[in-house]
Formats: sequence, structure tokens, C-alpha cells
Amino acid sequence: MYRFAPSPTGDMHIGNLRAAIFNYICSLQEKSDFILRIEDTDTQRNIDGKEDEILDILAKFGIKPAQIYIQSKNLKFHRQLASKLLIDGKAFACFCTEEELQAKKEAAKKAGVAYRYDGTCEHLSNQEVLNNEKAFVIRMKKPKSAMSFTDAIKGELSFEPDAIDSFVIMRANKTPTYNFACAVDDMLEGVTFIIRGEDHVSNTPKQDLIREGLGYTGKMNYAHLPIILNEEGKKMSKRDDASSVKWMLSYGLMPEAIANYLVLLGNKTPCEIFSLDEAAKWFDISKISRSPAKFDMNMLKHINREHIKIASDERICELFEVSKDKVELVKFYTQESSLIPEIKEKINKIFSPKIAPDEYKNEFALIKEKLLSLKTCDSFDEFKSELMKATNLKGKNFFMPLRALLTNDLHGPELKELYPLIKDKLKEIVL
Repeated sequence: MYRFAPSPTGDMHIGNLRAAIFNYICSLQEKSDFILRIEDTDTQRNIDGKEDEILDILAKFGIKPAQIYIQSKNLKFHRQLASKLLIDGKAFACFCTEEELQAKKEAAKKAGVAYRYDGTCEHLSNQEVLNNEKAFVIRMKKPKSAMSFTDAIKGELSFEPDAIDSFVIMRANKTPTYNFACAVDDMLEGVTFIIRGEDHVSNTPKQDLIREGLGYTGKMNYAHLPIILNEEGKKMSKRDDASSVKWMLSYGLMPEAIANYLVLLGNKTPCEIFSLDEAAKWFDISKISRSPAKFDMNMLKHINREHIKIASDERICELFEVSKDKVELVKFYTQESSLIPEIKEKINKIFSPKIAPDEYKNEFALIKEKLLSLKTCDSFDEFKSELMKATNLKGKNFFMPLRALLTNDLHGPELKELYPLIKDKLKEIVL
């Protein structure tokens, strides 16, 4: 069982989408379920509409969860299981105030040592706990020995007890922390393999410790994906436009191309252009590089161009908002551009009212007049010859105004290559 567990805040980051895609591909390979869990336990955030937005983005990439979970609906289980850990002595009530903890952190900083919880409340008697009316959090007792796990990408990883520490699992307001809610939910929902960003590596032993404390014996597998660097070699952040999936889609990139590129990133694949279904035939999560992957927009544009070329007629009509008779025209213009809006603009200019260039106004008018009365020509060479005879124009005085008349532009692809795609619509185009 694989899962994608985003927080419903902000635009989806491409790192999150990459994790979703990898989880989905692996679920296809194993013929197991892929679930979506909205991690909304932080009630301070505005999440209205975010669930639908996440589902809509996943749908654009052909990803449909078998089941959708809302984390906050599991709150009663979080509280019950936190209580169980308390009763079983695997966790303890901590009455330390934020001010007290902050003072200890400052002291550790001045001493030049890493702060670790000093166990002030860990050994309180039951009576001392019951008689204390102060608000408290629940802390997990740190492990007595190192916690280890095998990462499908990074290999064997081990964490000493002090690195894990006695961490908080339940806040004073009786809501779970990220690690506790995540560990419990993965256990309850039957997740068996977690693919996520490497920023969660240090959370993994904590989550394993929680499940171990609850007596869970199911095997959990992990793969932590290296970060994505921007084109300057720095960690990609919200300040990078391309970090937002919504931005990339609005920029004019096909979901198929984005998915293709994210699978290629930091990976050795048997081919460059493929669909997710095709990737499921050979994808191997263990082959992902351990090093950060550098984002390359030019490479992504190239992949986008190739996906436009191989897209079905129906897909072209949907993305470019054109009729079927203009599909080949769309694919023709991939030699000029790789982005959907740019290609749409070029095609719209062909079928919009034409503006005569100032330096060729007379020639433009003459060519238009003669073209409208010209017989239909099968080849561009015949068309050019007949039109030159009719206008007595040649060279730049012929080709520049002709290009403007046909494409509304003075620059572009070879007219000889364009002509077969528009010859049956010439009268419509020049009127």
C-alpha cells in the first residue's frame, strides 16, 4: 500500500508531485492501492477548497486515489493511542512550560552543545502527575538503543537515542504532532511503503518508535527522495516559479511532460519520452540518485515539445482548444515553440484579421486581391509561381507581405512546409 500525504496549504510543490508520482507508479507495479491522506491537523491553517484542488491536480496527471482520508477525522484514534502509550509507560506527561524549555535551550546554546530534553518530567510518580493541574504535553520516551531502517535510495541509516530524544507526540490542546498523527495513520490505513522527501529522514525513526511502542509489527519500507535544486544550484523554494505545479501548468506545460521529466530527474531510464503507465514497466525506486537533482527548464520544454508531437488528436483538441482539422498545424508549430500558449497564439494569428506591414502595404493589398481569385494549387511551388505571375512581385517584396498575409507575422517557419496544412483554408485565412 502506497500513500501521498500532503498538507492542504499553498500551491502543490513539484517535490510533492514527484513523491505522488513515484508512489503511484510503484502502486501500479505491485498492483496495490494508492491512497491520498490530507494532513490537516493544524487547524490554524485555512484549508477551504484545498482538498478539491489537490484532487484536481492529481487527476490532471492521471492519478486517482483508491481511498481518500482526512487526518483530522482520526483524532479520536490519536488520543486513544496516545493514552495507551501513557498507560503502558512508553510515553509520559510533561508539564514543562515553553518558558522553562526556552531557557534550557538558551543555556545549551551558550554551552555550545545540542539541546536535549533533560527528563525533568519523565520520572514523576503517578500521584505527582495526577495532582498536577498544569497543562501538559505527552512525550514519547526516547529509545534505549539506536533505531535503524533501510532506505531504498540511501541504504542503511541509524539514529542514536539522543538524536531521537523524548519528543512531543500530543500537544497541550490534545491535538497530535505531525510525527504521531502520521505514524498512527500509516499504521491504521495499512501503508507498507512510504516514498517522500529526504527532509523526513529524521522523522522516520520517531515514527517507527511510535508504532513499535503501540505493538505494531507490520513491515514499513521507505525511500527518501533527494531535494530538487533550482537552475542556480540552490534548493528550490516558493520563490522559484517552477516550484509550483499550478504555475507550470499555466505556463503551458503538459501534465504528461511534467510527469515524464520528474521521473527522469536524477534517474537513469531506458528511454527519454514515456507515459506513467510505460514507466511502471521498468521503474526502480532504488535507481534514483542519492544526490540532489538539478531542475532544467530547457530540458522540460524539450520533453513538452515531444509530448505534443505524440499526443492524440483528442488530447491536442482539448489542450489547444482547436478543432481536429488544426491538429497537424499544432504539431507543425512545435518547431517554433514548445509551450501551449505560444503555439496557440501562432495558430490564432493565422486565423485572425491580418495587419499589413507598413513597409509592404501596397504589396500586401495586391497579393490579397490576386490570391482570392487564384485557383487552388496542390503544391506551394505552383501556388508561388501562379501568385508571382499575377502580382508581378518577387523577392522580399513578394515573400514578406505573403508571410504577413498568411501568418500575421514577418518571421516564422518555411512557407513551403506550412502551405500543405493551410491550402484548403486559404480564402478563410486571408479574408
